[in-house]
Amino acid sequence: MTHSPAASPIEPAGPRPGVGRRLAALLYEGVLLFGIVFFAALAFALVFQQRNGLVHHRLLAAWIALVVGAYFVWFWTHGGQTLPMKTWRLRLVAADGAPLSAPRAILRYLLGWLWFLPPLALHPLLQLPVPATLAVTAAWVVLWALAARLDPARQFPHDRLAGTRVVAQPR
Repeated sequence: MTHSPAASPIEPAGPRPGVGRRLAALLYEGVLLFGIVFFAALAFALVFQQRNGLVHHRLLAAWIALVVGAYFVWFWTHGGQTLPMKTWRLRLVAADGAPLSAPRAILRYLLGWLWFLPPLALHPLLQLPVPATLAVTAAWVVLWALAARLDPARQFPHDRLAGTRVVAQPR
């Protein structure tokens, strides 16, 4: 008898890592991404002979989002781990435990922006001062992280929506 994965509840694909461990990997990821973004911006500046940071700033932002997206999608579809994920013994898999497909990895990358974009979108819409925007963003990130505590599988909302899950690797 076969059953549809969509009709059944999501079963764990491996041991569940703690929220703290995943957030530590995220912080390490930020440090690593600093270098990637620096060199992507440098390449952009050299190609466009950019001498003023305000020239082509929207194109630069799109370029950086594309480079960062390519980084994540490549590693998630080729082994399920970035370097920080390997360090913290985490692996990203589909909800059924299968390796990630490129479309699912792209979806997860785009949904991952929900950590930051909703509160940052309020800045120009409500013309909030920068300190207020930072406070709202920090509160949103904390609420987003706490949402994993409420999830039965301890997954972040973007993983639940993308049909992915982070699992712990054995030592």
